[in-house]
Amino acid sequence: MASLPTPTVGRDTVRALRWTEEGLFILDQRSLPEKINYRLCSTVAEVAAAISSMQVRGAPAIGIAAAYGVVLAARDRFSRQPDDWKASIASDLDLLMRSRPTAVNLFWAVERLRAGIDASGQDPLPALEALAVAIHREDIAANQTIGNRGAGLIAGAAGVLTHCNTGSLATGGYGTALGVIRSAYRSGLQHIYATETRPWMQGARLTLWELQQDGIPATLIADSAAALLMRQGRVTWIIVGADRIAANGDTANKIGTYALAVLARQHGVRFMVAAPTSTIDWNTATGEGIVIEERDPAELLPAFYSEPGNVIGAWNPVFDVTPSDLIDALVTERGVVKHPTAEAMSVLRP
Repeated sequence: MASLPTPTVGRDTVRALRWTEEGLFILDQRSLPEKINYRLCSTVAEVAAAISSMQVRGAPAIGIAAAYGVVLAARDRFSRQPDDWKASIASDLDLLMRSRPTAVNLFWAVERLRAGIDASGQDPLPALEALAVAIHREDIAANQTIGNRGAGLIAGAAGVLTHCNTGSLATGGYGTALGVIRSAYRSGLQHIYATETRPWMQGARLTLWELQQDGIPATLIADSAAALLMRQGRVTWIIVGADRIAANGDTANKIGTYALAVLARQHGVRFMVAAPTSTIDWNTATGEGIVIEERDPAELLPAFYSEPGNVIGAWNPVFDVTPSDLIDALVTERGVVKHPTAEAMSVLRP
């Protein structure tokens, strides 16, 4: 069985996904920080359900989970229909791709495993498992590179603000935007702020829990306090991740990111997007083409408004799109693009 590197001791101890012979263990992020609960997914349907129910979240982590989901599907289909398993697995791949609509890493990972299926020989499982583990390992390595590159850009920052969760819980390990913050902390960064990130509170429940696990001090703010924080000069950089980046650099990320970018421009604060190149959707020209997931209004509405006769609704978009002209730097494992445009982004093409 292919293996993964052991988490770095000290400043990178959290892992959201653990692959074993039994299947994929997913750290249920809905239970954090009160309870650490790893759920075993032994079927592709269980992986798809974990993605759609937000047990696992974050574009890179979703992609990695989907890759392992394909391995579980192949294991099941090949054991039951060894002669025509490639035809029967198509519905499993579709199930995974329907689990979340915005994070491009999901589709990228499934398509990479689909190519592995097409090229597989008599016993497909070893090669497919090795491919999924490679995606996991590559993500960790990319994040460490992103972290170091991003930290170099913000050297001397008075403080940084991050939004949502972009750490080891959202990736294979180390993190994207939070990876930049980890690396910068090792280089002397002292003031780290995180938004609550409503309505799922990923900043309060996940980002700060990760930093707590690794002994990195940070301060929580309400989402609506960000403007005052900037006006008082407490931060000089905002650092976020991405769920999908268009070919011109427009970036879809957790709802509220666009507002932070507008506030940053108003207050002279610089704005960084940190993400692996697997998050770039080269087939989508601009952010106008990015599908924005909208979730159940009940995630926002107090239970009171479910009573008969209710006339109150809720609009619950999960992401928004930040135009590239509000982004000062896009940091990837392949390099840094300052002030991204379609032309500038071309240096990152595979």
